[in-house]
Formats: sequence, structure tokens, C-alpha cells
Amino acid sequence: MTHWFHRNPLKATAPVSFNFYGVAGSPSANKICNDLRTTRARLLEMFTDTTCNPEIMKNATDAYFSLLQGFIASLDGTTQENKLRFMQNFKWTDTLQGNIPSAQQDAIFELISMAYNVAIWHTKFASRLAGKENVTEVDAKDVHRSLKFAAGIFKHLKEVHIPRLITPAEKGRDLEPRVIDTYIVQCQAEAQEVTIARAIELKHNATLIAALAFETANFYQKADGTLNTLEPECSSKWRKYLQLKQHFYMSYVSYSRAETLCKEYRQTKGPGSTAKPSEQLFFTKLGGLIKNTLQKCERENGFM
Repeated sequence: MTHWFHRNPLKATAPVSFNFYGVAGSPSANKICNDLRTTRARLLEMFTDTTCNPEIMKNATDAYFSLLQGFIASLDGTTQENKLRFMQNFKWTDTLQGNIPSAQQDAIFELISMAYNVAIWHTKFASRLAGKENVTEVDAKDVHRSLKFAAGIFKHLKEVHIPRLITPAEKGRDLEPRVIDTYIVQCQAEAQEVTIARAIELKHNATLIAALAFETANFYQKADGTLNTLEPECSSKWRKYLQLKQHFYMSYVSYSRAETLCKEYRQTKGPGSTAKPSEQLFFTKLGGLIKNTLQKCERENGFM
């Protein structure tokens, strides 16, 4: 079953030279700085490379982050801050604030911002797979895995790394709780969409599907509610998507309940004539209309 997902743009960043003249004086130190520059550039390229897959992304991420940890991790195993942490300035835009950058002279800010992009990339990869004409079971599992992985990254950043920043998150920007919480919940909701689609294809019990749909609708409602205090100019489109998905999955619940009530109505004994909803003119016309629309769509898609 094909899915469609709303995606915000990736974060953009300024080039970083990692030139520490007078500090990195040895050949090995200079090599580390050169490797930082090249692995960072390589990782940024992967974000827009359509041939990139999760394995390639993992290798590129590991290569850069393993070097960046040298600016973050304590050198003597204590809780004392690494003195290299505050040597390099980093600039990043936001997924909602357009081309307005934020800058911090902090390697943890770089780690968070780059990892944020890795999470966004996984959501985009999932969206690309889910939008295929014929989504296989393997594709569906990859979509589900990528969305859960992205949610895990966002959650880890929120709980572990963002609290370590010296400069607090600015309101309405990616690192503040309202935005990152919405990304987490959206990933959870979209992963559950895959579960619902699989349950429908396997013809699972309608009550189970309705329960999953109700939970998914609640996820989207929660995500939308998290954004309701953000400035409309940067959140309105995102919120419309979340609201649409909420009502879409609530319609699943309503349909399942209506179908059950139709069966119960016909089977319940009591006074009054028993109507047959499936034979009513409204439903017979609707069935024909849906069938004709489906055939038209299939014909037109065949020409494309």
C-alpha cells in the first residue's frame, strides 16, 4: 500500500575549515583536521544523493562523528569539559525558519545539528520508499525501520545532547521541545501507518484495525497540539498535514464502527421493518461512482 508523508526541508550549513593554526601543530593533528573537513563534506553530500541508502548513511555518519567526538569527549575520562569543544564556530539553518541561521561555537551544537539532519534524511528515505507504486513487504519493513530510527535519534538528542548546550534553544527553532517533540510523534504515527496498511492487506480483524487507526489519529492530534503555539507562518502547513492525517484515520474508526452497526442492525430482532443499507439507492450509486473513478484512475495512470 502506497503512503504519502509531509516533509520539511533539510537544515543547511556553512562550510567549516577546521584550520587550527598554532594549535594543531603535529602531522597527525593536521591529518585529523583534514579528515574532519572531508568526512563532513562527504556526509553533507549524502543528504541529497538519491542513491544513498541507510548503510551508506551510517558509514558516512560514523566516519564524521567518530572524529568529532575528539572535540567533545573528555580526554581523561572525567566529567571535565574537553577544551577543544569551543574552538570552532558552526552555523546551521532550521527546518522551519528558512535561511535564517543559528551559530554557536560549540562542537555539541554541530553534533546535534548534523544528527538532526540524519534523522530528517531517514524520514525522507522512508517517504521515498513509501511513495513507490508497488510497495513490497521488504519496502514496508524498511519504511517502518527508518521512521523508528529517526524517532530514536530525535529522542536521544532531546534527552542527552540538547541539555548540554551552553546557549539555550531559541523559541520556534529546531532544538526547542515543541518542534523536536512533534518530529518524534510524527515518526511514531507514520510508522504505525505502515502497521495499519499491513494489517489491512492481511485482512486482520476490523476491530484491531480500528483500534490502531484510533491510536494513530491520537498521535497526529498530539503532534498538532504540540505546534499550536508556534508562529503560524512557519507551522501552518505542517499543522494542516497533521490535522488531515488525524481526520483521515478517524474516518477509518468511523467506517469500522458503522460497518459493525450495520451488521448488528440487520441481526437485531425487534419491532419495525428492517432496512438493508447495502441495497439503498445512495449506497448502490456510491458503489458505482467509486468503481468508475477507480477504473478511470487506473486507465490514466496506465498512460503515464
